[in-house]
Amino acid sequence: MTSEKKYDNSGILFRNEDKAKDTDRDYQGSLTIAGTEYWLSAWIKQGMRGKFLTLSAKPKEQRTAAAAAEFADEIPFAPEWRG
Repeated sequence: MTSEKKYDNSGILFRNEDKAKDTDRDYQGSLTIAGTEYWLSAWIKQGMRGKFLTLSAKPKEQRTAAAAAEFADEIPFAPEWRG
């Protein structure tokens, strides 16, 4: 297990080795700005002046909130269900 030290206003990207389609991101990682953590994605593009990167950042809590909503139903083994 590695210990990753987080510095404010910095991030890290790793090559996406599992890329299956051209539309999949080329790089993925995380970014911390003003103490808030973000997921970071990057795609390599070809332009008139050569290659460049496009970036996308999404708050990490946004993904967690969506996952939590998926499991928001009642849990059948909760104490009130016991006889």
